[in-house]
Amino acid sequence: MWGIVPAAGAGSRIQPLAFSKELLPVGSRLEDGVERPRAVSEYLVDRMLIAGADKICFVVSPGKTDILAYYGGQVGAAYVTYTVQPRPAGLCDAVFRALPLVAPDEDVIVGLPDTVWFPADGLRALPRGVLAFLLFRVERPELFDAVVTDARGGVREIQVKRTGAATPWVWGAFMMPGRVLAELHDLWRAREERDEYFGTLVNAYLAAGGEALGVRAGESYVDVGTLNGYREAIRLLRTMAVEGAERAGESAVVPLADRGWHARAPSLSQPTALADVGGDRQRDVADDGRRRDLDGAPGAPAGDDLRAP
Repeated sequence: MWGIVPAAGAGSRIQPLAFSKELLPVGSRLEDGVERPRAVSEYLVDRMLIAGADKICFVVSPGKTDILAYYGGQVGAAYVTYTVQPRPAGLCDAVFRALPLVAPDEDVIVGLPDTVWFPADGLRALPRGVLAFLLFRVERPELFDAVVTDARGGVREIQVKRTGAATPWVWGAFMMPGRVLAELHDLWRAREERDEYFGTLVNAYLAAGGEALGVRAGESYVDVGTLNGYREAIRLLRTMAVEGAERAGESAVVPLADRGWHARAPSLSQPTALADVGGDRQRDVADDGRRRDLDGAPGAPAGDDLRAP
């Protein structure tokens, strides 16, 4: 199974940064007993590994050599490869850069590397053999790609950043067989590669008789591509750490991001309210055995420590 990580975007919404936005520190992890910052893209990679990916392809721009230096050639049991998107040309172009690597009978996962979402094993809820979207309920679907489904979960339409979206459910990641990826690529080429957003291409795919499913298995979703989104991600991770500790009957180490230190937190009577932060997130894009779990959150992957940097 392949995991495709579109990481060629410039990150203009959260600049200035001295590094690729996919390496923005969000939380931390233990590596060989040493606490280290955790890059935001690690959350997506870990979720792909949990779903069964054994090959990861990063789609990068020519200048993003720091991503190669950070991930190298292997993450846990998964091999890591890289392909280049020469210029910013949207999510469709980025995803199809990996097509030559994917066999028709291989499954493919696609996600956005500047997002943090739960449950960590959400991709396991997606069916095999068909284009399937992992859906999350948000407060402002007009900032994302809202996925309209019928009573059986069949996708009827994807409303790309549409004011007055007909549903609060948006996609956060998707999976398909390699043959469907090839069919979408052929359709994209037939449409003169004008689809920048994946949602408009899928709408054309559905109109041509294609099938897609939406699975409402997502629980929490934050786009970390803006400064406000970064703050919301820290709040989400704090909430998950405390709730996980409460289930385990323990106290939790949670971030105090505005003070830069850690404290033992009391039980939260109410979960932190999350504001959905979107923006032009698709335009902007492209179990490590040494790591161990620190957070205690149910379903969290190894190393998914929920402390702030």
